[in-house]
Amino acid sequence: MKNSSFSNYVILLFIASGAGVAVVNSTVSSSDKANVTVIQESSQDQLSAFLPKSRRKRYISQSDMIAILDYHNKVRANVFPPAANMEYMLWDEGLARSAEAWAAACIWDHGPQYLLRFLGQNLSVRTGNYRSILQLVKPWYDEVNDYVFPYPRDCNPRCPLRCYGPMCTHYTQMVWATSNRVGCAVQTCYNMLVWGALWRQATYLVCNYSPKGNWIGEAPYKVGVPCSACPPSYGGSCSNNMCYPGVSSNYLYWFK
Repeated sequence: MKNSSFSNYVILLFIASGAGVAVVNSTVSSSDKANVTVIQESSQDQLSAFLPKSRRKRYISQSDMIAILDYHNKVRANVFPPAANMEYMLWDEGLARSAEAWAAACIWDHGPQYLLRFLGQNLSVRTGNYRSILQLVKPWYDEVNDYVFPYPRDCNPRCPLRCYGPMCTHYTQMVWATSNRVGCAVQTCYNMLVWGALWRQATYLVCNYSPKGNWIGEAPYKVGVPCSACPPSYGGSCSNNMCYPGVSSNYLYWFK
């Protein structure tokens, strides 16, 4: 496939039980698309030592970080059917650092392998400049158009994955109720191999999630009155249809 056929398109990749790719590009042949079964994701174990803790320029700007986090919480707050146990998502330092290290490698694949037992990972890449980081994130949400939520009556004993497009697991990771932490990095890769084609000046986004979600046979969240099934650790705190941890922001903390 020639490099020109990829120009100015966004490509998404998500870690799954098998190799899985989702493509937002109608010109890519169907042989390049794979239906993903599901993902395994995160835990904070092993993350703290992944990168040096010295202060240095980060691989994501404050505005991009805020945009990504706010967009995730907007999506989570407005799921349909409504969620009874949706947790408010926070930015996580360890997840961001692990995303930084992988993005800097400019490898179009999931990794590193030893962390994939613990982390959920969404990948997106595009050529050329972008006006907003959400141009790389929004296609993950757009998979909702191909996804049918499995109601409890459908889950006997395990929930089906009802996806009528190439992939829906980017979206389900975004709205997995217990995945309450995210950390991302964006990297300009001047020479990056994407499915055998050399991309020059590709914008590469890596987002890591914790705790792990997309478990095979489970639904992303419990259906019900918002905040009616929050974990006890939230102490009954609810904000904007989500179980709320009682902190208004961790933006300033992360950027100290």
